[in-house]
Amino acid sequence: MKRLRLAGIGCGGRTRTYLELAAQMPERYEVVAAADPREERLQDTCKRVGNPNLRCFAFDEELLAAEKLADVIVIGTQDAYHVEPCIKAMKKGYDVLLEKPIATHLKDVLHLERVAEKLGRKVLICHVLRYSPFYCKIKDLVASGILGDIITINADEGIGPFHMSHSYVRGHWAKSPDAAPLIISKSCHDLDIIRWVIDQNCVSVASHGSLMHFTESNAPEGAPKRCTDGCPHTQNCTYNALGYTKRHRSWLQWIMDGGADASNDEVIEWLKTSKWGRCVYYCDNDVADHQTASMVFENGATATFTVSAFSHGRNIEIQGTKGRMYAGHNTKCQSGSDIIIHEHLTGNTTQYHVNTDGGGYDGHGGGDVGLMNALYDEMTNDKPMCSGLSASVESHVIGYAADAARLEGRLINLKEFILKHM
Repeated sequence: MKRLRLAGIGCGGRTRTYLELAAQMPERYEVVAAADPREERLQDTCKRVGNPNLRCFAFDEELLAAEKLADVIVIGTQDAYHVEPCIKAMKKGYDVLLEKPIATHLKDVLHLERVAEKLGRKVLICHVLRYSPFYCKIKDLVASGILGDIITINADEGIGPFHMSHSYVRGHWAKSPDAAPLIISKSCHDLDIIRWVIDQNCVSVASHGSLMHFTESNAPEGAPKRCTDGCPHTQNCTYNALGYTKRHRSWLQWIMDGGADASNDEVIEWLKTSKWGRCVYYCDNDVADHQTASMVFENGATATFTVSAFSHGRNIEIQGTKGRMYAGHNTKCQSGSDIIIHEHLTGNTTQYHVNTDGGGYDGHGGGDVGLMNALYDEMTNDKPMCSGLSASVESHVIGYAADAARLEGRLINLKEFILKHM
């Protein structure tokens, strides 16, 4: 087997996870280089991949200016800085594993697709749920025909209250136009799964939602601007930033340099000036905290998707002409394991048990490992890629159209929407 050489640009949580998993597949991969302006992240990457000779660069420009070091570049920079390094890497001759979302504006998504096609480069998007055993099983069952023709799909994603506060109120994805809309930055996974399973082009989208809760008008009486300033609601607040010293400490490794090993006193001092120490009701966030999108596909099938800060986990229900299938977080809470339930029209039911254990981020249900296994196969053959750039662009268009529909209060025709952004 030919080993693929990998390099990483932007060594945050996702890139480090992918490179670490690649290093655990030495028959397939060799991790040779990394770029990040934070020395601590480069050191951690070296440790994770077990390569003391890893070529380290402070900036992506330096790595891309050097001789071609690898076969594939893993790009995990902040969302707004995906397109520029991806185009530079492709022009240098690299194929790319690009973290989602593709870009924070649809025009940039479409531009990147055109450049990749012109250069003849492969770009695989990190839609890891496509590679998880759970969603692969759902796709296989639907493709087998046991549900007949798909009539409608209803899916939802609960972000979780603290995750919402960490990422979309206090954090990197809280404010437009710095970040993509919530339905893209958090849920392009889910839109991708809907499009993948239903296997039809989407023709129109409607959507509703808003920023309803995380506003100053909902601040409890006496709450200060920072959680470190003696808030009287500390003991009962779901969003208390002092939780980073206790049950939410695992989040620190991605936002605070040295946070994984910092003492509680050090974390509290950091929270006094960090944006993650702010009261969630006194932030500069403007992205929606809940949204529902309704989609119509070419064959007349429909789908709905809801994302909300106020629940946990993903659920999916698929209704077909021969039966109904449902699975996800709610079913797992009731059964204790990942079960896909097929209700036949006769009233009988069949259960399918799925093993979702695997390395990487637990919430991806083995999808991180699945992605790295697929990356090798897809970069070493000429078959169409499962989550290649063109396939992923389709679900991104749905997401951007949904947010436009939400803001403008109207039905969006996708063909017209694409032409408008070309």
